[in-house]
Amino acid sequence: MKADMITLYGIANCDTIKKTRQWLTDQQIPYAFHDYKKQGIDAELAGQMLQALSLESLINKRGTTWRKLPTQMQANLSQETALTLMLAQPSVIRRPVLSNRHQWMAGYDEEKFRTLRKQDPII
Repeated sequence: MKADMITLYGIANCDTIKKTRQWLTDQQIPYAFHDYKKQGIDAELAGQMLQALSLESLINKRGTTWRKLPTQMQANLSQETALTLMLAQPSVIRRPVLSNRHQWMAGYDEEKFRTLRKQDPII
């Protein structure tokens, strides 16, 4: 993968990922797709995400995976427990997560995509 290419992280059958992929394609922005279901997520990648993004922006608290967690686990979410959770259940990670070089963002927001693109014309 080229250093100047966006990496899009998510799950292929997720509607938000499909929407993001379409937006990137429409904008003619090259990207690599990392599918958690097929390629998994390791501690290094999850750690990078946790360093770059807040727990609030990274963990999807509206999804079924989160709602099925025990209340105690939800209440005691920390960097350490989030790492374990992300490795065990990648579906708890908000989608999409995009990275380019040292910039990370989570969630679908075309305005943020445009701003990020203005900050880094490669995107």
